[in-house]
Amino acid sequence: MIRHLILVLMLTLMTLPALARAQDGDDPAMLVADRVWLEGRDRVVAQGSVEVLHGDARLRASRVSYDRESEQLLIEGPIVLTRGTDQVVIADAAELDRDLRNGMIRGARMVLDQQLQLAAARLDRVEGRYSQLTRATVSSCKVCGTRPPLWQIKARRVIHDQEEKQLYFDDARLEVMGTPIFWLPRLRLPDPSQTRATGFLIPSIRRNSQLGTGIKLPYFIRIGDHRDLTLTPYVATRTTTLEWRYRQAFVNGGISFSGAISKDELKPAITRAYVEGEGHFDLRRDFKLDFRLAAVSDDAYVTDYGYSDADRLESEVTLSRVRRDEYFSAGLANFHSLRVTEDNATIPSIVADMTYERRIFPRFGGELRLTADQHSHLRYSNLNVDGPDADLITDGRDVTRLSVGASLRNGWTLPFGLRADGMIGVVADSFRTAQDAALPASDSEISPSAALTLRWPWVRHSLNGVSEVIEPIAMVAWTGGDGLAVANDESTRVEFDEGNLLSLSRFPAPDRRERGLRAAVGINWTRIDPTGWDSRLTLGTVLRKQSALTFTNSSGLSGTTSDLLVAGQIRTAAGLTVTARGLFDHSLKVNKAEAKASWVAGRYDLSASYVWLTADLAEDRPTSISEWAFDTSVDLNPNWRGTLYGRYDIVADEPISAGLGLVYSNECVDVTLSASRRFTSSTIVTPATDFSFTIGLRGFSARTSGGGASRSCR
Repeated sequence: MIRHLILVLMLTLMTLPALARAQDGDDPAMLVADRVWLEGRDRVVAQGSVEVLHGDARLRASRVSYDRESEQLLIEGPIVLTRGTDQVVIADAAELDRDLRNGMIRGARMVLDQQLQLAAARLDRVEGRYSQLTRATVSSCKVCGTRPPLWQIKARRVIHDQEEKQLYFDDARLEVMGTPIFWLPRLRLPDPSQTRATGFLIPSIRRNSQLGTGIKLPYFIRIGDHRDLTLTPYVATRTTTLEWRYRQAFVNGGISFSGAISKDELKPAITRAYVEGEGHFDLRRDFKLDFRLAAVSDDAYVTDYGYSDADRLESEVTLSRVRRDEYFSAGLANFHSLRVTEDNATIPSIVADMTYERRIFPRFGGELRLTADQHSHLRYSNLNVDGPDADLITDGRDVTRLSVGASLRNGWTLPFGLRADGMIGVVADSFRTAQDAALPASDSEISPSAALTLRWPWVRHSLNGVSEVIEPIAMVAWTGGDGLAVANDESTRVEFDEGNLLSLSRFPAPDRRERGLRAAVGINWTRIDPTGWDSRLTLGTVLRKQSALTFTNSSGLSGTTSDLLVAGQIRTAAGLTVTARGLFDHSLKVNKAEAKASWVAGRYDLSASYVWLTADLAEDRPTSISEWAFDTSVDLNPNWRGTLYGRYDIVADEPISAGLGLVYSNECVDVTLSASRRFTSSTIVTPATDFSFTIGLRGFSARTSGGGASRSCR
């Protein structure tokens, strides 16, 4: 052992002057071996478990000869050369300089980032940056004996640029299972550590019943470290399309825009296009600026091409700030409807909102809450509604509202664990209405209010760790005022659920308020099991002194007594979660109901939902809605994953949409095959079937790491 250390020290002292002259400031190379001896004055020979270390490079070989005069290493294999954790070279023999940056390696096999294998008859190291492989074969697939891998690229020469993280191929030929597929004189691909580089991305083949068969070939353009552009030509039988996406990151935020432009046979007379974008910026004094936009040349374009399932496009810019005791938000939005039943000239298209809330905690206790809310919505139509029976489809009514309020709130814990929360407040509403002769041009009102909420939680802990909480709840509330003669443009849809059971008003906006004396009673039950079985149940109803005529029949809140609210959730240790809620009238008839179920366990990821809404002309629903949907994915084996989804209209007894897909992934390839069908039709869209096929080769770029299980040799 002492002799071994002395030999290492002697070699280090002998090589230090030459190494310092060649690369001033670098650590000297160190050689460790079972036997080390001198041949003459300038040659050192090491044999047996030889290791040469220099910086992050480590070389292991059976025999190494170092010539001090030429500063060359003659290495006999088997050789293993590693540089950091990203590069491994295995070879038979090599001639390298003293810092392992330049030289020639015979019978080399290089592995990049534990993914991509490069085998060559000869490998030349140049300037520590380039690795030039002669008569090379490249693949990320597992190689079993002499059998060809699933895919491989053979080339006359391959150059690996470690700084640019690129692979350059000369005379490249792609083979699948040993069969040549295509040839390219030049080819450039990113190495596995690359994250952003200009070049082609994975193409996909698409078959659409309306657009025909085509191919998408995306091209990524890196515009510096903080910007990029992706152009995707889509050429099919009946369309020529260019899709695009632009992204840019800033110090305080970022933006992203995407879109497409098409000439097709569906609408040959026009050039079809759409654009969408979003952005977020952090401004000074805790302000945040957010925007999103969406525009389309014709209403059917995004549906025909599958770019979006939205039936309304929203463009919006918002300035907001959230602090511990303060909230501010101001926004301007534009809505464009794609529904054939809606006229964009007569729906509120331009909407402006501003909200301010301040919370003050006085010394005498409680909370003083100050609020201000401004809202305006405009229609493009200039038609004036004349009389209460005017056709609302040609409505041109514009409304501006200002609401200012103040409330004092406090809470107390009473004997026996009873929790009480009280509130008194006042709010002033002012409305201005234009282009509606049936309503006053302006109307204002002051509405005082008061509410008292009681909660009485009962808790039980079992010896097996199960905890149960039963909580009776009740609220008594009163709101003054007679109501304003204003249009109901904002509160057309009202939801009654466990979230607003104890709310002062269940209308979503101040153009309608619950008034008079009323009460809400209910009970919450919660069970928490440490083994994973959790349950929650809520029952509740609302009682009023006078009938509420402003609620629709299907809302469950009309009349002096509301429908019975039943809401619950069950979660099991096996990964099953079921959530459901419903509104039952006095005869236990269901007015509204919805249920969702999901099961995530091992290889299964299943989800399903159901919704039921009774017919209600006041909510523009002439017929009942009854639909169910499901979305399922299953790992069929370590490499195959299947997906299946669907949506069905029970009332119409016909499907709405359906789709299935198969994904195959292993250590070197990703294959995706999908098929979908849209069954719905209207005056602007027709049913369509879509097929998609994509093959991606793993090992090129960092995004392809991980994934499916590796195959085994048999």
